Amino acid sequence: MKILVSAIEPSANLHLREILKRLEGYKIEGIYDKELGNPIIDSNEFNVMGFLDVLPKVKLGKEAIEKLAKMSKEVNKVLLIDAPSFNLRVAKKIKSLNPEVEIIYYILPKVWAWKKGRIKEVNKYVDKKAYIFPFEKEIWKDGIYVGNPILDEIKEFRDEKEKGYVAFLPGSRKSEIKHLMPIFKKLVKKIDKKPFLVIPKIYKNKLDEIYGNVKEFEIVFDTKKALLNSDFAYVCSGTATLEAGIIGVPFVLMYKTRWIEYLIAKSLVKLNYVGLCNIIFERERLGEFHKEFLQVFDEKELLKEYKRANLEEFRSKAKMLRMILKFGSADNVAKLLV
Repeated sequence: MKILVSAIEPSANLHLREILKRLEGYKIEGIYDKELGNPIIDSNEFNVMGFLDVLPKVKLGKEAIEKLAKMSKEVNKVLLIDAPSFNLRVAKKIKSLNPEVEIIYYILPKVWAWKKGRIKEVNKYVDKKAYIFPFEKEIWKDGIYVGNPILDEIKEFRDEKEKGYVAFLPGSRKSEIKHLMPIFKKLVKKIDKKPFLVIPKIYKNKLDEIYGNVKEFEIVFDTKKALLNSDFAYVCSGTATLEAGIIGVPFVLMYKTRWIEYLIAKSLVKLNYVGLCNIIFERERLGEFHKEFLQVFDEKELLKEYKRANLEEFRSKAKMLRMILKFGSADNVAKLLV
C-alpha cells in the first residue's frame, strides 16, 4: 500500500510516527521528517511561524503542492496532517487532477477559532475527516472523532514527588525562541530550582546561534522527560501546553510575536483563551486550567505563578482532561488508512 503524506510541522511528524508503528506493508511518499523515510522535501524546510516568516517559503510551497498532486496518481490513499493553509491547497489540487483518490484529513482546521470558511473547503475536497477534540463534533457532523494524538505519545502521569527542576520550553520555531529566551534568562536567575531548557534535536548543533548563552540551563531534547521531572514549567503556546496538561505538571502559557501579527490574529480569532487545555475546559464549563501571558511578560507575575503553583490541583485537572479526550488517535487513523 502506498500512502501520500503531507506532514509539514514538527508536531505532525510526531503524530505520523505513532501511526506508522501501527501499519504493515506500507510505503509512504511525500513531505515529512527525513527521519521517517525519504521524503521529496524534508518537512523541516517549512519550519517557520508568522505571516511574515512564511513569505520566503511561498515558492517552495507552490512547487511542493504541484509535486504532491502529480504523485497522488501513483498512491492508494492521501493523508494530510494539520497545517490547513498548506494542506487545503494540496487537497484542492489533488482533487482537480485525481478526483478518485481518497483523501483523509487528520487534525482538521481549527475553524472554531477562526476562518470558518474552511469548513466548506474541507467538505468539498476531503473524503474522511478525522478530528481530535470531542467538541469538534458540532462542526464535523459527518467526521470521526479518532481520539487525541497526545494520549498515544504520553502514557505517563506526573507523580506527587518534588523533583527540584523547572522546565523552560521556548517552542520549536526560531521566532518563538527569539521572543521567549530573554525573559527565560531573567526568570532562571530568580528561581531556586535547577532549570531544564527543552530544545528540538534539530537545533542540537546550533545552540549559540539560536539560543545565545545557555550555560545556566541543563539542555534536554525530550519534552515529556523534562515535564515529568519538573515541579513547574514555562511553556510556549502550542502542542507542548497540552502535553503539560495531560502530564499534570503546573505550568503557565507564554507567547509573544511581532505586534502587527498579534493584532491581526486578535482581530480574527474570537476566543477567550489561546491554550488548548483552557479551550477544552471552557467548552466543558470547568473553568480555567492555567494562566496565560500574551505579548507582555511581567517578571513578578510569572514568578508569583511559580511560587503558588499547586501540584495536586494540576494533577486533578490532568485526570479530568484525560477523561474528556478519552483515548489516543493513532489506532483509529491507521484503521482509516487500511
